[in-house]
Amino acid sequence: MKMNQSKIVDCTIRDGGLVNNWDFSVEFVQQLYAGLNEAGVDYMEIGYKNSPKLLSGAAEAGPWRFLDDEFLRKVIPQKGHTKLSALVDVGRVDENDILPRSESMLDLIRVACYVKDVDKALQLVQKFHDRGYETTINIMALSGVMENELIEAFEMIRESVVDVVYVVDSYGSLDNKDMEYLIEKFKTHLPNKRLGVHTHNNMQLAFSNTLVAVEKGVELLDASVYGMGRAAGNCPTELLVSHLKNTNYKLRPVLEVLEKLLVPLREKEEWGYLIPYLITGTLNEHPRSAMAVRASDKKDAVVDFYDKLTTPEVSFEKK
Repeated sequence: MKMNQSKIVDCTIRDGGLVNNWDFSVEFVQQLYAGLNEAGVDYMEIGYKNSPKLLSGAAEAGPWRFLDDEFLRKVIPQKGHTKLSALVDVGRVDENDILPRSESMLDLIRVACYVKDVDKALQLVQKFHDRGYETTINIMALSGVMENELIEAFEMIRESVVDVVYVVDSYGSLDNKDMEYLIEKFKTHLPNKRLGVHTHNNMQLAFSNTLVAVEKGVELLDASVYGMGRAAGNCPTELLVSHLKNTNYKLRPVLEVLEKLLVPLREKEEWGYLIPYLITGTLNEHPRSAMAVRASDKKDAVVDFYDKLTTPEVSFEKK
């Protein structure tokens, strides 16, 4: 029987860090890595590799927001099967802060951008490729991209050295048919590229959308343990590990870290499907307004929130 070619990229620390400002202990990350490695998960995205000098508020964030190579060597002194990944944002990384792969603990560097910055992202990809890394380009907020912009981006990507191109549902607003449509478009225009998928769970479709991607031959599947990620969170790693057929993944090690690490954390931090995130997903909007309302004393006033987002004449209160 043919083995499943899909590979899981666990983003618990990187995307989950958007929930708790990357305030994970070293022991937490070490135990998570050990569990994912035992489970056979292919990649662990251990944080961002952005440059603190290019971002405000760097001093308040945990170390996984700005990964340091020496620090990483102490955290993961011996890598196993599971490779290490980091994400960078266009305009937030100094390329001189990225060591050659031979001197780094990282195997994969993913470059996130909006469609208008694909050219800048590909310049970074070229530099990281030349330094020996596996690379991806993650075009964010695809649900709001005009087709002509996407076609222009494809022309640049097709001629680039990038290994994997991601279909990213940043707002959790895509359904199965949208996912099918986008993947077919990516495959048609980028026949020489492997594909990846990153989903959010605003409408409880992260898992099913990821399965659609699997059926369409998408190779890299983003997920996070217990779905931990910004706002509504991501496709849960444990669901993919348990559901994908013809793989060597093991569920029990993922359940162990989920029970030991994520369940207690979920009692202190909030993420996952909630009505304000459903509303922003349905309206194809960034969840920042929903995150703000969940942090306010009106966190459950969902009708008021919906009215404010859908009625032009109504504005948010000034503070």
